[in-house]
Amino acid sequence: MKTRIKEFRARHDLTQEALAKIVGVRRETVVFLEKGKYNPSLKLAYRIARALDTTLDELFIFEDSDFE
Repeated sequence: MKTRIKEFRARHDLTQEALAKIVGVRRETVVFLEKGKYNPSLKLAYRIARALDTTLDELFIFEDSDFE
């Protein structure tokens, strides 16, 4: 799974720390999410999408290999 969190975060001029605070996680979690090294819960994914004023479909990119 790929994400566009970094791109959307930049659009909103948010630091990783600021986004982390808004959604209630540690900055390291945002780092791992941006690198695609952590799969968020649906609840966290939704909170991030809301914080960045976008949808889950716009923020998270799934590939067929993600489901194998």
